[in-house]
Amino acid sequence: MERVDSKTVYEGKIATVRVETFRHADGSETEREVVAHPGAVAILAHDDERIYLVRQPREAVNEESLLELPAGKLDVDGESPLECAQRELAEEVGKAASDWRELKRFYTSPGFAQEEVTVFVATGLRDESRDAGEEERIEIVPWPLAEIDGAIEECRDAKSLVGLQLLRELLDG
Repeated sequence: MERVDSKTVYEGKIATVRVETFRHADGSETEREVVAHPGAVAILAHDDERIYLVRQPREAVNEESLLELPAGKLDVDGESPLECAQRELAEEVGKAASDWRELKRFYTSPGFAQEEVTVFVATGLRDESRDAGEEERIEIVPWPLAEIDGAIEECRDAKSLVGLQLLRELLDG
């Protein structure tokens, strides 16, 4: 498959929308609307007793409060996914970790969006200064690890569901 044309139709703070034309091996062409996104990280920060989750409003889906993993966009020039995860964990939960492991990368909705999320496991937690930012309304939720199925049941956010399912497999394995 080859991209043969691309036109930007919208540029915003979070995403850019392009109309792109692709030519397939058989010569046929397909036009797609593509949402370009810098990518994101999500963090499974846990100790022996709890995983640190957050609740925050998600206006795009008209939700006052969604249960999620701490997460953030790769929106700082030159910052690696790991550096972004470390920054986001401090900003959202007020924690730092001595041990980091990349667990999984996945596309959130590859039918139209380029967003790729990298999920990290963070352990060896310690307190860190917290700066959630002026516009963020984040409630920190220390959730008991023994009740991870309850977090999965309550969660409706895709990146968090993927991460929590992966963590449950790690803990069971």
